[in-house]
Amino acid sequence: MIRGLYTAASGMLAEAERIDVTSNNLANANTAGFKKDVAVTKDFANILISRVNDGEEAPVIGGMGTGVLVDEVATMHTGGSIRTTGNAFDLAIEGRGFFAVQTPQGLRYTRNGTFAKSTRNQLVTSDGYQVLGENGPITIDGNKMSVDENGRVIVDNEVVGQLRMEEFADEKQISKEGSSLFAAAQGAQAQPATGSVIQGALEMSNVNVVGEMVNLITNYRSYEINAKVVRSHDDLLGKAANDIAKL
Repeated sequence: MIRGLYTAASGMLAEAERIDVTSNNLANANTAGFKKDVAVTKDFANILISRVNDGEEAPVIGGMGTGVLVDEVATMHTGGSIRTTGNAFDLAIEGRGFFAVQTPQGLRYTRNGTFAKSTRNQLVTSDGYQVLGENGPITIDGNKMSVDENGRVIVDNEVVGQLRMEEFADEKQISKEGSSLFAAAQGAQAQPATGSVIQGALEMSNVNVVGEMVNLITNYRSYEINAKVVRSHDDLLGKAANDIAKL
């Protein structure tokens, strides 16, 4: 009976984390470059069930689950839709790849191409981080900027830099840091990106709002079912302690 209590409680904890992940996806449905997360669960090792009173060689007649836990929160790197903005500083990557940016914590990667021109005439993110080229920060010392599909930055008809765009063969080598930034794991090997740049556009999040709302409802109902199981076991334990003990 107590085992059932713990099993249901583990289900509540797992569903609570699923709800947090799904809620975060919905909150960032309109965030450019956002990649949705998925909570991946796994079960504890099953307990083999044998017939009683059959001695040491009792045959195994089945298994019994002992609970569930969230194994990892995986990021889905599928592409989002491309939305045209008309802003020359907005850039989107179609295909694989990330923009490289310089932050106080070091080199980071992003798919959010909401860029701007700083007071120091440098191409920066919405948080003020420098967007890197192959030879360092991109400087825009002129009036008209254009970027071709290969990432070449042209200012007043003169090439001033090449955007540093990289990708990873194993995208599990990078992890989210917030603000649409990704950090590469120690020892991760980046390679030149194969995606192409679209100027005057942004890649939107890959969150399907309807699908995430369905997931949220399902998660809430699963949480409620597990909560009811916990209450049922609690009532049975109460009766066992208070009523049966009187006999």
